[in-house]
Amino acid sequence: MPRRSPEGAGADRAGKSDKGGASGDAAADVAACKELLRRGSKSFAAASLLLPERVRDPVAVVYAFCRVADDEVDEGIGGLGAVRALERRLDRACAGTPEEGPVDRALARVMAERALPRVFLEALLEGLQWDAEGRRYATLSALNAYAARVAGAVGAVMAVLMDTRSEEALARACDLGVAMQLTNVARDVGEDARRGRLYLPEAWLREEGMDPDAWLARPLFDARVGRVVARLLGAAEALYRRADAGIAMLPRDCRPAIRAASLIYADIGRVVVARRLDSVTGRAVTSKGRKAWLLMQALASPTPEVRGGGDAPPLAETRFLVEAR
Repeated sequence: MPRRSPEGAGADRAGKSDKGGASGDAAADVAACKELLRRGSKSFAAASLLLPERVRDPVAVVYAFCRVADDEVDEGIGGLGAVRALERRLDRACAGTPEEGPVDRALARVMAERALPRVFLEALLEGLQWDAEGRRYATLSALNAYAARVAGAVGAVMAVLMDTRSEEALARACDLGVAMQLTNVARDVGEDARRGRLYLPEAWLREEGMDPDAWLARPLFDARVGRVVARLLGAAEALYRRADAGIAMLPRDCRPAIRAASLIYADIGRVVVARRLDSVTGRAVTSKGRKAWLLMQALASPTPEVRGGGDAPPLAETRFLVEAR
């Protein structure tokens, strides 16, 4: 569920629907959220099918809010005004007096029923604010701080919705979210650049003899960019390996879905490598057949065999999420 995938752009329109009156119908609200999930992210939607229903429904609700928030900042009223409006919506949902619409109503129920720390969603909105401000990231640590907010926070949400709140499990869940976001960044280099955005660590570009501003003004692929993309995928892969240790900490019936999500997102990196690390002139896509094969692999072996890593401390950039549990 990491941010900045353009799949399902504009899906927030469903979040404004007002079927069901002031109090709404809980089942209809969740159904609307599931539709946002189905249209908004094919990779995450595929993995979520493996979740037990007790988790699948609240996950769809939180995803829907994330999707709405993303689209409001990128395509709605936009900018910091959109972030402020989203903060007010979150305030009302947390207070139990949500704005009208299925997403807000469903979110209010989930926040109350699951004791979901609002810090997680506040972190997401802070990450969206950074986007609205046009922030760029000098170092991997700075990029990790962004990824912690727009994706690590979602990993923490997932763990809590699975009734898993140990420090170790939340640390690994945040690792997985950050890994997925780094994969997104590596995949979307050209697409982001053409929108005037640069997420690659600028220090790495300079180490390759590149001027970030000059490259952003004329984004072209060459071996130097490829080396930076490879380096970012390496950082993501290290976090995927750490996150594998956390899957065994989840309820057994939740493990296949998280394993599938990890495999599918990590596979995007494989496609980028197969394209000779050129994510500037085109976008890496995992085929439906490949996703189906990875889903079957997750079902057959939901708990990866790992050696160590489960007790590694949280990333410095995600510690605030772990401590909010």
